[in-house]
Amino acid sequence: MSAREERLARRLLGPAGPEVTCEQCFDELDRYVELELQGADAEAAVPGMAAHLDGCPACAEEHALLHALLAPATADR
Repeated sequence: MSAREERLARRLLGPAGPEVTCEQCFDELDRYVELELQGADAEAAVPGMAAHLDGCPACAEEHALLHALLAPATADR
């Protein structure tokens, strides 16, 4: 199975573990990205976020934009 097919299957079947909602995602996204950029275990801090981002294109786009916005600021520290 190709990587594309695996992503599609995960989106269709849903996550195996906990998953946050879009509302919870937006509430926690800043903290999640900051933890990622610090090299911390962001998934442990916000369980289910990775599964949600993997299955929700809108939230994944917000994650990517926020990550790109905050990455230069984190590098300056």
